[in-house]
Amino acid sequence: MDVTRERALAFRVAAQGLGRQTATVAAAVLDLGVQHHQSSVAVALAARLPEGPPAGGGLAWTHRGAPHRHHDGALARWSRALRPLADADAASRLNRTADEGPGSLDAIDRTAAVLGEVVTAPMTKGEVSTAVSRRLPRDLQRDCPSCGVVHVYEQLLRLAALPAGVTLEAGRTLRLLPPAPDWERPSGPGTASEVADLVRAAVRVHGPVTAADLAGWIGTSVGALRPAVDAADLLPVLLEGRDAWVARDQEALLRDPPSGPGLRLLPPFDPLLSARDRALLVPDAGLRRALWPALGHPGAVLVGTEIVGTWRPRASGRALTLEVMASGELPRALLDDEAAWVANARGLRLRAVSVAA
Repeated sequence: MDVTRERALAFRVAAQGLGRQTATVAAAVLDLGVQHHQSSVAVALAARLPEGPPAGGGLAWTHRGAPHRHHDGALARWSRALRPLADADAASRLNRTADEGPGSLDAIDRTAAVLGEVVTAPMTKGEVSTAVSRRLPRDLQRDCPSCGVVHVYEQLLRLAALPAGVTLEAGRTLRLLPPAPDWERPSGPGTASEVADLVRAAVRVHGPVTAADLAGWIGTSVGALRPAVDAADLLPVLLEGRDAWVARDQEALLRDPPSGPGLRLLPPFDPLLSARDRALLVPDAGLRRALWPALGHPGAVLVGTEIVGTWRPRASGRALTLEVMASGELPRALLDDEAAWVANARGLRLRAVSVAA
């Protein structure tokens, strides 16, 4: 099947539950995890769920070491699915160079073992870093000019946290109680069948996706991920002439995706925005620069299956104002309605919505 850009985007919007028709489709998004940044999780789920976002869920450093919220009880599963397949895979996920690769998986396991010893009560990230750094060898630490000290590498700490059973809550790290009777701290390389669980979940949300974009989202290389991709039993398609995959049970949806929603306001780090094929999602280079700056990401305005602008919140007390930038005219009634969803998801009252070109 040769999939055009337009069909791919219609499929992805539908697969992510942005039609806001049932909670069933949106469950795939929370299954993979929604990146946590201020109120991003609540707003992302409000854009997908007809009755508002659910309460609870487990928060941990998972994909690429970024904080994500997952279904309650799912973190034991992700602690296995996120295991690197080999040293080369671990080195890529740690952002190490080729000559730093040997011992990368062992470095994660050694750090996880130390984390499991020191995090026995709620601690701030700084407290954890200090305690862990005291016990790790020098080669697993770096000189930090901004802190003026030597401490454990940031990405190493993040990737070792979940294997150690450490989660996040309200800005503090907590020791994760065993979420299942068979909970065991994972160690050594992951298996292709376990990591295939991660691949299938990512493809369900970001498909059709190429090998390079899938590996980029996971934070590894195409070669390192290949065994898990082969084990995932995916449906191959052509995306604008490039080899790509979707989940086999999504073939019917890909052949005939529904039209997109009238309008949605997506938060920064929304699952639709986190895919790595940004040029496919937003062909206009100027809009891409506005959506993904180095700092201070805005939200995105989705009309149908196209992103047409950006928005930023301005909160004052319990009132919220949205500042929207769009090149064309937006359906005002739909915009105001979605702005009310955003305000409600953030627990605020909508004051106003301003629109500028």
